[in-house]
Amino acid sequence: MATTPTTDATFEQDVLQSDVPVLVDFWATWCGPCRAVAPVLEELSGQYEGKLKIVKLDTDANPQTTGRYGITSIPSMYVFQGGEVVKTIVGALPKPKIVKELEPFIG
Repeated sequence: MATTPTTDATFEQDVLQSDVPVLVDFWATWCGPCRAVAPVLEELSGQYEGKLKIVKLDTDANPQTTGRYGITSIPSMYVFQGGEVVKTIVGALPKPKIVKELEPFIG
């Protein structure tokens, strides 16, 4: 399973109504660190299939959701559980650090 794009229009269905925890990657096409973390998230998406859903939101194309969550720095990764933000990860961290941050949510 690969990461899934989400938009202002589909965010509620893709993220807020999800039965499993969701990692939202707030990114932009021009962001170098965002491109660096993308393959790691693709890998994790397959690794935690069924336990964690990973979606990507292009901040430039989706200003409503970006503003709603106060995103001022990218890459920013928010973990949602039950429709609420339960964890915030800012910056392009290496895979082991991202995994450590996600451990409480993936069992």
